[in-house]
Amino acid sequence: MEWEVVIGLEIHVQLATQTKIFSGASTAFGAEPNTQACAVDLALPGTLPVFNENALRMAIMFGLAIDAEIGKRSVFERKNYFYPDLPKGYQTTQLAEPIVGTGHVDIQLEDGSSRRVRIHHAHLEEDAGKSLHEDFHGMSGIDLNRAGTPLVEIVSEPDMRSAKEAAAYARKIHAIVTTLGICDGNMAEGSMRCDCNVSIRPKGQEALGTRTELKNINSFRFIERAIETEVARQIDLIEDGGRVVQETRLYDPDRNETRSMRSKEEANDYRYFPCPDLLPVIIDDAYIETIREQLPELPDARRQRFIDQYSLSDYDAGVLASERAQADYFEEVVTLTGDAKLSANWITGELARFLNQADLSISASPVSAQQLAGLIQRIQDDTITGKIGKNVFELLWNEGGTADSIIEAKGLKQVNDSGAIEAAIDQVIAQCTPQVDQYIAAEPDKRGKMLGFFMGQVMKLTQGKANPGQVQGLLKQKLDQLC
Repeated sequence: MEWEVVIGLEIHVQLATQTKIFSGASTAFGAEPNTQACAVDLALPGTLPVFNENALRMAIMFGLAIDAEIGKRSVFERKNYFYPDLPKGYQTTQLAEPIVGTGHVDIQLEDGSSRRVRIHHAHLEEDAGKSLHEDFHGMSGIDLNRAGTPLVEIVSEPDMRSAKEAAAYARKIHAIVTTLGICDGNMAEGSMRCDCNVSIRPKGQEALGTRTELKNINSFRFIERAIETEVARQIDLIEDGGRVVQETRLYDPDRNETRSMRSKEEANDYRYFPCPDLLPVIIDDAYIETIREQLPELPDARRQRFIDQYSLSDYDAGVLASERAQADYFEEVVTLTGDAKLSANWITGELARFLNQADLSISASPVSAQQLAGLIQRIQDDTITGKIGKNVFELLWNEGGTADSIIEAKGLKQVNDSGAIEAAIDQVIAQCTPQVDQYIAAEPDKRGKMLGFFMGQVMKLTQGKANPGQVQGLLKQKLDQLC
């Protein structure tokens, strides 16, 4: 039987406020456990929450960015459940009247097409604390620093049909929230976490299958792997005569497997009711429009501008505009070099390769935009070749400095002296008699393809320093004279 995959995501985005959603405690990451949890966060008797307006503004910014309805009246409710890292015994969240209503984002697929993913809503809520299970001699510890950190939970419709589409959607949400500046997007630190709702159904069937929820996945790569693993499990289960149970599952990346965590609760299991300590939040059109006027250029608009302004391909523009820090880096390099295509090639090529190997974001790159621009400028003015440029880049990455200082210290300047290049060509021709004979015997229209071998030998002899354009011209001239 042919199966269709149905995926919806719930993405939790920690908002970049300085203080928590209902208290004045700090939200800074990395503090000693339980040093940033105040009386309100600990739910001590007699404490009352005070809503953080910055969290409201950030949620509205997101809603405007996805062309969503903004709730002029939103209500906080209590979601009741017991868990050790939830000191109140309930989570203050939104259900019936969230701040952000229906919206959408468009994602680019690998075949060049796009898909619209509908967003059901996005609501404000407080984060829970964190249970720690390591280094406690068989016991668990509770860190409540995170308790009360403001979240926007973004709930999609089940519009995605593959793990790659789900990862592309998550990347798009990441691009939007980081561009808006409402979240740092650091998934390793938990600033953005994803729950994946996965089900399968026979192809052509309209009714949805029984779904499972994969909890707290914190990387795009793991989103893909977790979904693919769970889909394979569900297909095997059904085809062996079993049935999928609605439940919450955890993904183990080390074993590349999902395992049952608990049965999946329904909304009524949480006994939601309006929070008696918080009034409804009422806003008007003027408030919303003031926020709209402050929105930065969004990823889709920036991507289109890169195409129009810099004549970049759709692919290059999409990659560069997918992250605010990367787009800013690119524009700084282009301002200094004046060559958008060459700048894009270096950023999406060599720089991206080194960043991936080191598992670094571009904002943490050891090579600044000014340093990369300096390297590109030396390629533009024929001081060095592109091949030597890669060596210079590696030295910039490992040792710092400037392209000029490295080129000077290492003696890497390109050889433009026609006499020196001609001597190298003569030496290669003298050493490669069989290949020269093959060149002479070949049909004229096939000789062009054979030049590559001789080019490679000359560049090897000159340690990559010879001007490639001059080498090609002189080489062809000398070989053709032999014919």
